[in-house]
Amino acid sequence: MSDIHVDDFFKDGAKVLSQLYSVFPRKHSVYVEDICGPEEPDDFGVRSQRHLACFATLVWLGEEGYLRFEDVIRQEAIDQAVLTARCFTLLSTPLAPGAAEPSQHLPESVRAEQSSTIHKIRDALRDRSSPALRGVMVDLMTRMRH
Repeated sequence: MSDIHVDDFFKDGAKVLSQLYSVFPRKHSVYVEDICGPEEPDDFGVRSQRHLACFATLVWLGEEGYLRFEDVIRQEAIDQAVLTARCFTLLSTPLAPGAAEPSQHLPESVRAEQSSTIHKIRDALRDRSSPALRGVMVDLMTRMRH
């Protein structure tokens, strides 16, 4: 059984990368609420553990070289974020060898797009498949390290 916080990390990270890929190369503010959903602080202004974990994911992605951002907006967002060149390239290319390939009956341009890492991430998000999302995110993280 997987740890829920790790599944949330993969899901949040995937959503952030997908959001930034869709506006690349423009800089974009990424709000925690847009990634993990709205929530209100408690009576003392303290955010939930889920909100704080999502914000930590945003910062971690920057610290590890997946994206750059200029500043944080309290614990609400990262401001002026953009994918790094390395991350953009890896998202645009196919998964590691052995991953499922699109049908050979499709046009080359469609096959190329459907085999890209970002396409696999978006498929896993759409299907709400934690195992598929974990697999594609671990593959991306492994390739980022090399």
